[in-house]
Amino acid sequence: MDPEVTSVYLDYYYTSSWSPNTKETHFHIPYISVFLPIFYSAVFLTGVLGNLILIASLHFKTGSRRLIDIFIINLAASDFIFLVTLPLWVDKEASLGLWRTGSFLCTGSSYVISVNMHCNVFLLTCMSVDRYLAIMYPAASRKFRRRDCAYRACACVWCASCLLGLPTALSRELTLIDGKPYCAEKTATTVKLTWALVALIFTFFVPLLTIVTCYCCITRKLCAHYQQSGKHNKKLRKSIKIIFIVVAAFVFSWLPFNTFKLLAIVSRLQQELHFSSTLLQLGMEVSGPLAFANSCVNPFIYYVFDSYIRRAIVHCLCPCLKNYDAGSTTETSDSHLTKALSNLIHTEDFVRRRKRSVSL
Repeated sequence: MDPEVTSVYLDYYYTSSWSPNTKETHFHIPYISVFLPIFYSAVFLTGVLGNLILIASLHFKTGSRRLIDIFIINLAASDFIFLVTLPLWVDKEASLGLWRTGSFLCTGSSYVISVNMHCNVFLLTCMSVDRYLAIMYPAASRKFRRRDCAYRACACVWCASCLLGLPTALSRELTLIDGKPYCAEKTATTVKLTWALVALIFTFFVPLLTIVTCYCCITRKLCAHYQQSGKHNKKLRKSIKIIFIVVAAFVFSWLPFNTFKLLAIVSRLQQELHFSSTLLQLGMEVSGPLAFANSCVNPFIYYVFDSYIRRAIVHCLCPCLKNYDAGSTTETSDSHLTKALSNLIHTEDFVRRRKRSVSL
């Protein structure tokens, strides 16, 4: 196999391309064989535990659940399924790129990771659109923001993600290089590279633009309401803070790797651009773990910044603490914002009608 074929990978995750023919460096070997196994083990332990608790807390919570919790449960389930495959990659990195768990797990784990990537992006997009409709059009969006619609949207996300993961499964194989097994990508043709470029644009950058646009509009609306509602509305300030943290975590986790991935695809399609293969590989090796870590940070973000989920988790872990939410309202942040902004819209409409009647 041509060494260049294994130097830069085009899937969601990076794959180290160490082989007996690769020149070792003092940074490369300790990073791959020491740091990454420790890092992935920590991500596995915290992520599996955190997502399991999150799923159990929301699924078994008594009383009515929020509409957005349907998306959160599916997001946690996707992350959990991906995290189950991480021990395979811990073993791979500890053995300097050797794949010692067989051809089926090579293909299967690669497919699961690809499905997880698409699920995460699409579910986060659904969540952003749901919040956009709830806050920008609280009255008109009621016929769309229903539980049956949310379940259908999640089903469509899973089906689309499973289909979009098939090219990854078909392109991965267990390859012997100098008699040693590697989970490697098949030779990339122009058709495959073109498909990878189109898929990357429409399954990452377009959803990312949608998410950022939705949250920018939401923030603008919240700021307008914040100015009219006074300086002491802590719920609005907290909601704006949560929005920025969720968007920042998503961008920080996904954008670096997918930017290097885009450059890798373009450099393979347009050889005259001469992007450094070594630089791209290094960038993907450094930014790849950030994408992996995204699957374990979501439960902590929700626990710290969403009081509704925090109460659900505490009640799940310690059912005896019945008075934990004493003094807090049963109204969630989303419902509070929806009612507050709905009132704002009605007030603005009333003021406009009154001005028109006065002018006439």
